Amino acid sequence: MLAYSYRVGVQSSTSTAVGVNDVQETNPDATPRQRGSVKKTHLQACCMVLCMGTSISVGISSPPQSSQELELRVPGMTESFTLVLCPEGTISTNASHADETEEVAIPSLYVLTTEVTWDLYDIYVYKLDEPEEGSDADAMSRPSKPYVPPDRGFGHDGYPAIGMTRQAAEGFCDWLSLKTGLQTRLPTQDEWSYLALGGESADFCCGNDLESIGDIAWFADNADRSTHRVGLKAPNSFGLFDMHGNIAEWVMSDTRKPIAFGGGYRDAAVDCTGVSFQRETSSWNQSDPQIPRSRWWLADCSWVGFRFVIEAEGVNQEILEGLLNANKQTD
Repeated sequence: MLAYSYRVGVQSSTSTAVGVNDVQETNPDATPRQRGSVKKTHLQACCMVLCMGTSISVGISSPPQSSQELELRVPGMTESFTLVLCPEGTISTNASHADETEEVAIPSLYVLTTEVTWDLYDIYVYKLDEPEEGSDADAMSRPSKPYVPPDRGFGHDGYPAIGMTRQAAEGFCDWLSLKTGLQTRLPTQDEWSYLALGGESADFCCGNDLESIGDIAWFADNADRSTHRVGLKAPNSFGLFDMHGNIAEWVMSDTRKPIAFGGGYRDAAVDCTGVSFQRETSSWNQSDPQIPRSRWWLADCSWVGFRFVIEAEGVNQEILEGLLNANKQTD
């Protein structure tokens, strides 16, 4: 994957976007470094940008205060997931050949703090929420059972779900919306970048030293060619884990081919930034023996998953309170 790298500054009276001329290619065969100790302190999100000929700047309406976290469950299930409320803001993009900068408003969003794990995705795939096997209580299409171990042997409980198509990720969001009454969806490209950068006023993460990206990300140098349990690295300033590295994440886009943002365990550090992306290719599903090939699984893609968002303004507070109360009663 080739990409040009740029610096990013938060919008202020002194911030500028400075181009960097380096062009680097991901080396999936890089020798992994010994994994360092895990740090749970809040660090800045990595703000170095990779995007062909594009610079961006980020601004938030107000500095994030103490995070508002919600722990919810799929009704009738014991598996919980955590959402954090991220503030509204803006993200500005400026193509190198254009004179105008486009400013995109980002709404306040409830965001899954980690990538969707197998613990949660299995409920959807294997219909664990249905009372009896073979019933079709929600009348929704669900993925076919994979013909190979979907976790690729990396790990299951607490590990990010991988290898699903973007259509399958969108299907999960539709299913979860139906089960909870909360309108979940994939983030847009702009939303994802805004969330990854965390609205922080720094060009680079980790004390302005690219070498310290290992504090917040699993990537080629420290991942040992594998995904890792979610939430082991430090979160960004919004309280979101693994936005950079571990796995790339599906986003909503207007491109013909689905794209995933953020880089993964195979990628170099410079390919795990807030706007690093990969476009799906036929090689991601080349060995699928089915004809036609599966619309649910990518047989040769072990580095893409997703997380979901919920627009805060559209949340039905009565439904939300009901979910929270049900969660307390289960505890």
